[in-house]
Order: sequence, then structure tokens, then C-alpha cells
Amino acid sequence: MAHDCCSKKGDTLAQLAGKKDQRRVLIVVMVINFAMFFFEFGGGLVARSSALMANSVDMLGDAIVYALSLHALHRGARWEAGAAIAKGLIILAFGLAVIVAIANKIAHGVPPSSSLMLAFGGLALVANVTCLALLWRFRKANVNMSSTFECSRNDVAANVGVLAAGGLVALSGTAWPDIAIGGVIAVIFLRSAWRVLGEAILVWRASPPAAGGTLR
Repeated sequence: MAHDCCSKKGDTLAQLAGKKDQRRVLIVVMVINFAMFFFEFGGGLVARSSALMANSVDMLGDAIVYALSLHALHRGARWEAGAAIAKGLIILAFGLAVIVAIANKIAHGVPPSSSLMLAFGGLALVANVTCLALLWRFRKANVNMSSTFECSRNDVAANVGVLAAGGLVALSGTAWPDIAIGGVIAVIFLRSAWRVLGEAILVWRASPPAAGGTLR
């Protein structure tokens, strides 16, 4: 009996410690993404790169996503699923925004600065790999952290695409590599949104609200 009680207390303390670790990591990656949004968006404006600007706006979305994840911690499975649904909708919105940017680039685009794309894209890649490494051990903790990890992994893929686009723009002297990579990024966003929403909605439906009508 006493052993069972101590065991349960140990499990509870372990869960609380895990939540504290998750909160600490989420705060760090949120700050990194907010800072990189301003840095990369400014670089995208100077370089005239739709890929850089799209990636920077995605980083802003991720910062918002991490804030939602922080809010969902300690609030139960239904809150975590709700935060994941919000993240899925944000990913979906940015995927559609990239498609709009690509259409505008095709109609009015000029070749971006490949050297600036490579410089800013490289720095953004370092920042996002750092975030991914910090989130790695929590990638299967719950649906909230899983969807957060998904967002960070998308960022790394998008950054690699931006670097590839920068190199191809330098070789070709045209805006088409920037447009093509932007299209790939959009597909990644839409596919990720579908997966995150599918998993989160299942958890949401399986986790009824607590008595009294609250989600806590």
C-alpha cells in the first residue's frame, strides 16, 4: 500500500518535472523564433526573396505556436489537443499564404539576391536546427509537444529549401528556383497541417471536458 502510494507520488513528480523541462524548452525556442522572424523578414525584403519572407513569417507562426503550447501545459489532454488544432490551422494558413506569394512572384517577380538568400537562410537554418535539437526528446511526450516538434521540423526543411533556391538562383539568374522551392514549402505546410489536425481532432474527441464545463 505504502509502496503503491510512493510509486504514484514518484510518477506524479516525474510528470511535473517533465512539464517544467518542456516549459523551459518552449520558452527558449519561442524567443529564438520571434527574433529570427524580424531578422529573416528584413533579409527577405532586402534580398527580394519570397522564399525568405515566407520562411520568416512561418517562424513568426511557430513563435505563436510555442506560446500556445506553453498555455496548454498542465491543462490536460483536451487543452493540449486544442492547442494542436490551433497549430494545425496556423500551418494550413501559412501554406495557403505561400501559394499566394508564389502566384504574385510569377506575375511580378524579379530575381532575388542569391548571396543574401544564402546568408540569411544559413543563419535561419542554424537557429531552427538548434530548436529541433532542443525539442527532440519531447517529440513523443504528448500530442501538444508532438505537433510542436512537427512545426520545428518543417522549419528545418524549409530552410534547406531556401538555401537550395539561393544556389539555383545564383546558377540560373532567374526567379524560378525561388518560386519552385516556395511551392515545395507550401506542399510541406499543407501535408503537415493535415497530419496535425487529424491527430489532434481524434484526441479532442476522445477527451471530454471536465465536470463544470471547464477544460482544465
